[in-house]
Amino acid sequence: MTQKRIAVIGECMIELSQKESGLSRGFGGDTLNTAVYIARQVEEAQLSVDYVTALGTDSFSREMMAAWQQEKVQTALIQQMDNKLPGLYVIETDARGERTFYYWRNDAAARYWLESDRAEEICQQLAEFDYLYLSGISLAILTPQSREKLMTLLSSYRRNGGKVIFDNNYRPRLWSSAEETQAAYQAMLACTDIAFLTLDDETLLWGEASVDEVIARTRAAGVSEIVIKRGAESCLVSLPDASLIEVPAVALPASKVIDTTAAGDSFSAGYLAVRLCGGSAEEAARRGHLTASTVIQHRGAIIPLAAMPV
Repeated sequence: MTQKRIAVIGECMIELSQKESGLSRGFGGDTLNTAVYIARQVEEAQLSVDYVTALGTDSFSREMMAAWQQEKVQTALIQQMDNKLPGLYVIETDARGERTFYYWRNDAAARYWLESDRAEEICQQLAEFDYLYLSGISLAILTPQSREKLMTLLSSYRRNGGKVIFDNNYRPRLWSSAEETQAAYQAMLACTDIAFLTLDDETLLWGEASVDEVIARTRAAGVSEIVIKRGAESCLVSLPDASLIEVPAVALPASKVIDTTAAGDSFSAGYLAVRLCGGSAEEAARRGHLTASTVIQHRGAIIPLAAMPV
């Protein structure tokens, strides 16, 4: 068996979330959530998972690194910057499990991972991976110069046979305008092999459109495998020259939904844990739904290992 390697690029922050009358502290970030949930659902000999970001040299950053290593997420490509700190966010969750986020991240270390002394070395190492995964947030936190550098890396990587995976995860507050985001996403999709598109985010960014129109726009950008995420509804998978695949979500009573944090991130992780290890798109989507439906029955972005589905 030949081991494949995936590098997940993004940001992890200190997470404060409601717990009864107080706050509990953990760590979270969309791409980190996905990295952990992939690593939990694959054999390391089949697929190894690296995380790519920048942190500080503070105790919180060291604690994060140690926690990820325990999850079998590789940390060799993580930079620690003396003069920076990780970002922080607070989650408020309502009675239906829906959440509101508050962020402190404008000068977080992850913003500068492509502007350090190690950036060129890390980019060279990333070129050797089988898969690179990132999200709309991975793009949004970067400076314009870093974003341009990343696009150059991805274009070259893909020309040399690497596979790029992108989750649209659109957060308007992180962008100066919808027009800036649209331009960045179009450039990103032109470098993408597998796209995870949350339908609500597509509507928010591009305006109301049918699923067929969303797929056609994404296919025209050059994406071959398109996964449409629709929350509690079925997901849709579009492959070249094949009928649209529809896979129902796992039905849960409302009383079971505790916290929808990381629902989309964990779906993507479940999908990739199967798909990148040789499973069909339908099998992958079923695993994605199972993973997400398990995660939303617990508080926080990363649920206990013992709670993972078998």
